[in-house]
Amino acid sequence: MKNTFALLVTLLISAFCAAQNEIEQDTVTKKLEEIEIKGKEKVFKNKSGITKIDVANSVFKSANNVVDLLSRLPNVQISPDKESVTVVGKGNPLLYIDNQKASMNDFNALSVDDIKSIEILKNPDSKYEAEGKVVIRIIRKWSKTDQFKVGVSETMSFKKRFNNYFGISSSFKKKRLELKTNFNYNALNIWERHDMSYQIPEATISSNYDVEAYTKRPQFIIGGGLFYKINDDDYFSFNANAKLQKDIFGINTKTLNIENQSETKNVTASDNDDTRNFINSYVNYSKKIKFIDAHFFTGIQYSNFSKNMNTIVQNNENNSQFIVTQNRRQEFDVSVFSARTDFEKVFKNEMKLEMGTVFLDADAETRLNVIDYVNSEQNSSDYSFNEMNISGYSQLSGKAKKIEYYVGLRIENTDIKGKYDDSTLAVKKNYTHFFPKLEISVSIDSSKSLILNYSKSIARPNYSKTNQGTTYINPYFIYSSNINLNPAISNEIGAGFQWKDKSVNVIYYNISDPVYANFSYNDQSNILTYNEKNFNQASGVNVDFTLPFTYKIWTMNNNLSFVLNKIKDEQAVQNESKPYLYYYSNNMFTLPKKYTISITAWGMTNQKEGVFRINQPRFLMDVAISKTFSENWECTLNFNDIFRSSIYQQNFTINNISSRANYFMDAREIAFGVKYSFGKITKSEFREKVIDENANRIK
Repeated sequence: MKNTFALLVTLLISAFCAAQNEIEQDTVTKKLEEIEIKGKEKVFKNKSGITKIDVANSVFKSANNVVDLLSRLPNVQISPDKESVTVVGKGNPLLYIDNQKASMNDFNALSVDDIKSIEILKNPDSKYEAEGKVVIRIIRKWSKTDQFKVGVSETMSFKKRFNNYFGISSSFKKKRLELKTNFNYNALNIWERHDMSYQIPEATISSNYDVEAYTKRPQFIIGGGLFYKINDDDYFSFNANAKLQKDIFGINTKTLNIENQSETKNVTASDNDDTRNFINSYVNYSKKIKFIDAHFFTGIQYSNFSKNMNTIVQNNENNSQFIVTQNRRQEFDVSVFSARTDFEKVFKNEMKLEMGTVFLDADAETRLNVIDYVNSEQNSSDYSFNEMNISGYSQLSGKAKKIEYYVGLRIENTDIKGKYDDSTLAVKKNYTHFFPKLEISVSIDSSKSLILNYSKSIARPNYSKTNQGTTYINPYFIYSSNINLNPAISNEIGAGFQWKDKSVNVIYYNISDPVYANFSYNDQSNILTYNEKNFNQASGVNVDFTLPFTYKIWTMNNNLSFVLNKIKDEQAVQNESKPYLYYYSNNMFTLPKKYTISITAWGMTNQKEGVFRINQPRFLMDVAISKTFSENWECTLNFNDIFRSSIYQQNFTINNISSRANYFMDAREIAFGVKYSFGKITKSEFREKVIDENANRIK
């Protein structure tokens, strides 16, 4: 609460300073303001539920990778394993790169140097898939000048162990053609740790374990793209990128297990060799249909993710000796093909009609082979999964006097099949959902507006979560997937008020079949399994304030969210639900001689959400100092998680099993980065032709 109070006072002081009238300034101050105005670009822009962050022209471009970049943005939360992202009060977002749907693998395979800006759309329209209540969209750079440019970056990062990030990128543009390439090599040394204690009263079992791992992770990120502007209205583009990663790590787990007052101490050592490869490619084509004054867009995309892991497990019981107990081999491969078309027509009365279709086909396969030396057994199985999704949407938007409106409907049909080996289908689902969306904005005057909206959305589990797969922790505990997960359906109604770039929004939501953590105990094998399952319901209210201010050389972006989230399940113990506070404040100082200082602080109070309880309040602060020496040279010094407060604690009771878990993140960091670019930029006749930034957003 002390940290919370301190930040709230800071925010109030910021608001007070920004509200003051101009006072007489001396000559030095005037010169500073003149320097600022010449190159001034707002890093954060907030309007109608869309927050836009300028990455290319701010200190955010110094982030080591896209995941680190996302973790510094307002309302965005990264999971402890950095494999998923959530938005406070909204859940898991839909991810996009330009016009194409993406995944965390796509984001990880993208170079930060290739990003122009990021948009967080809190009220996405029907153009976007119904999967998710919020969209995070990355907009990549494309040049407006003829040029040949090469950029080299080097970042040294000091956490618990040394990490190094090296990247080189190039772009070539001549008239209507532009080519881009990037290559990154990251030598990562990852530290991970978490502990958990749990009780199973019906089996008189009390157990706790502490697991720690250091991972050597050489990582290659490769990308390339082609953009060809056919004429002023039409273009063709092709992009491909890949992330190749190898994890070599040992996991040491110390376990104390008490059953029927009999105590067992166990040390588990596992050697792991894990390879993960991801490739992604897509083609886009945009065409203006002149005789009806409309736009047509089409794109196809292919992605493949493969993971192969070999694990040798040894156990030492009661300080005896290590015995090899298991040899585990797991292979997972998923291929996804998707295609989309969009059509847009604007009428003379500014009414806009948008229609489109999306097709997706995903095939995943998991192969699992476990040799159990203790019981002299060998178990192997293959599981195949296929999901086909066909959807179509139509939406109409326009303006009548002071009222702007938008109404849309999306229809999605999903067919899912899953089976083991050559057996009959273990999973067979086919469902069709309708997703209506409505938004009305009423202008009170030139600077104030009132917004009302309603939407229905769906959240589907990741492909890896609906396939077989297990992670061995100790002889009594495993992590597992769940092939029977269903999608979660959400209904949301909201109201907002915007004054210039400041806004307040109130949202009520209700979710059926939300997916959360679950425990199940097998008394025959004496093994506890941790996986995910569909709970009965989740509902809540989110009140969100966005308060940006500018005062002289100081630019602030402040976000406050009050969230009440209540999770219910008939098999879980229901505790009280209370609102919690999320706060975010980014402060940028533009100083003489091209220095920039950025201070970002965010935090969250205790969370009581019915079933789940997070008792560890968090407060994180990052500081970055950037210096631009010339158009070619730039250096940045980052101090991240200054107070070392990145501990995530979660408590809950389900199926009569109580647990308390702590997740420790290696977030405290000192990083020094250097970027150098060279090349030739010329002013051409083609450069003078305006390229609409939103021309490829065919809604």
